[in-house]
Amino acid sequence: MIRRVTNGMQHGRRGAITILAVLALLTAGCGGATVQETSGGNETGDGGGSEAAAADCGEFNLAVNPWVGYEANAAVVAYVAENDLGCQVTKKDLKEEVSWQGFGTGEVDAIVENWGHEDLKKKYIEDQGTAVEAGPTGNTGIIGWYVPPWLAEEHPDVTDWNSLNKYAKEFATSESGGKGQLLDGDPSFVTNDEALVENLNLDYKVVYAGSEPALIQAFRQAEANQEWVIGYFYEPQWFLSEVPLAKVELPPYEEGCDADPEKVACDYPEYQLDKIVSKDFADSGSPAYELVQNFTWTNEDQNLVAKYIAEDNMSPEEAAKKWVEENRDKVEAWLPS
Repeated sequence: MIRRVTNGMQHGRRGAITILAVLALLTAGCGGATVQETSGGNETGDGGGSEAAAADCGEFNLAVNPWVGYEANAAVVAYVAENDLGCQVTKKDLKEEVSWQGFGTGEVDAIVENWGHEDLKKKYIEDQGTAVEAGPTGNTGIIGWYVPPWLAEEHPDVTDWNSLNKYAKEFATSESGGKGQLLDGDPSFVTNDEALVENLNLDYKVVYAGSEPALIQAFRQAEANQEWVIGYFYEPQWFLSEVPLAKVELPPYEEGCDADPEKVACDYPEYQLDKIVSKDFADSGSPAYELVQNFTWTNEDQNLVAKYIAEDNMSPEEAAKKWVEENRDKVEAWLPS
């Protein structure tokens, strides 16, 4: 964990993060390609199963959305599909909605971490019939606004949304036009933040860091240098074990308070994360479909594999191999009977 700066250092530094500085420090591929652009895919491993198993399983096209928690899910599912079932796995780096578009064309078989998206479920499951739900991942997802720990300790009321206008000037940056900056990540992530700022009458402007790594770097730098940053973040997320960000209390979520995206004035709900697959894949009899259906683990499991990838610089395949070898009992429960 990052060591906190002692009280003997300046606490009055504005130090508000500029997005140009963050992006200069760290850029990352955000999976913005279309399904067609990635149709060649990225095959993983050598498919360690037998020829008979490979023939039974065949090809398995797995979407990978642009955050490391999802990458952890996908890495483990792909590793087990290849090494236990003999599947020919192709992982495709895609943003969320683009992944759903691939169900109808056969270019995407599975999404293994879906955050709500009731609009996409209606479109692709109910209306088009190209997708079906495949059960929960076991992860509970939390989205909200967070500040670095030093700031919550120095100014405890900053974690109450009613006090945010009081501190707007402290959070201002060159990108926020004189208002407080609310830092978001990838624009494709689930977010109500622009509506929240408007409907709660906050003197803030949403500014996008552009990616999960850039968002993490901003919070890491803010804690190390005691800088004023408030931004969108979420759990499960391995980074919270390094820098335990403090969550800002927004007006509490109530059923239906987010029904109209333009009128949202409440906190995000808890998400029971789930898996979505193509209808054709579900009907195919592939053992990979049974694996996806059976796959479930905890926030702690995901955070550990995500840490291997993001912090320990292991490849997704290496991270998955390490976790699978240490958790064979869990893996056995996912395999087709």
